Amino acid sequence: MDYKTQSNWREIQAFLPKGFHLEPSYEPSEEWWEWREHQIHLDCFRNPQARVKVILLHGVGTNGRQMSTILGHPLFKRGFETIAIDMPEYGMTQVAPGALVTYDDWVQAGSDLIDLELEKDDRPIVLYGLSAGGMLAVHIAALNNKVTGIVGMAFLDQLEQQVRDETALNLFMSRIGVPLTHLAAKTPLKALRMPMSLASKMSALVNNKEALKACLSDKTSAGKWVTMKFLSSLTAYKPVVEPEGFAVCPILLTQPAKDSWTPLYLSELFLRRINRVPTKVVMLDNAGHYPLEQPGLTQMCDAVVEFIG
Repeated sequence: MDYKTQSNWREIQAFLPKGFHLEPSYEPSEEWWEWREHQIHLDCFRNPQARVKVILLHGVGTNGRQMSTILGHPLFKRGFETIAIDMPEYGMTQVAPGALVTYDDWVQAGSDLIDLELEKDDRPIVLYGLSAGGMLAVHIAALNNKVTGIVGMAFLDQLEQQVRDETALNLFMSRIGVPLTHLAAKTPLKALRMPMSLASKMSALVNNKEALKACLSDKTSAGKWVTMKFLSSLTAYKPVVEPEGFAVCPILLTQPAKDSWTPLYLSELFLRRINRVPTKVVMLDNAGHYPLEQPGLTQMCDAVVEFIG
């Protein structure tokens, strides 16, 4: 299966401004990368003349094609090469038979993708992460140590109790549910699945109620069911470098001003611990967590272009 035959993303993009729609005659090239027996899907706007590549990382409520619509294509039109990865379990990526994917796999896959791209040429690579993809970008950069910049829509350190409390569905899920996933991950129940929407505030993914219905009906993104093992690893991952020691590259936060899931202060808990590289915050006016709104969408693209420049 690929995005040519999957209809959910088209239903979601219908809620974006017309200028952000991918026309059938001009969609990303779809590439497949075999990684640890997974068939990983890459949504690419290749541009050999581009001086910088941007790798786009989704969170737990989106996928690579949704990243291509809001930022991959706009950045391509501004002269960059973009690669949106579907992490194992999400999007069109095909998980190896019998494999139980963890968040650690996501970090390693991201690092290996950077190495794969750097084997092709030595153009600088910038990471962009939406929601959980923001900290994923940091974790990947810390492991790989070869990227030149990080942009995130949020930086959510799940090792912080406050972050877990405010991003989980409710206090029961953060205080009781999370420890239970850690216990289940050590038993045969590790393969048991639950909807990500029961673990997190997926109801705050977008600010348009009709768009939310379209997102939740997509079983490759917001409607995804994940295993106890994945949920446990998501909240227990320990980075190779603590924030105070992170010195890989500058960091930009593009914070949606109307984000009711991950408000600015949650990312500031992480950013205030970064002191060895520059950090900057740009607010996106009128934008929700997964932004569908102007002027935030254009402000996001402008901020990334300025950051890279």
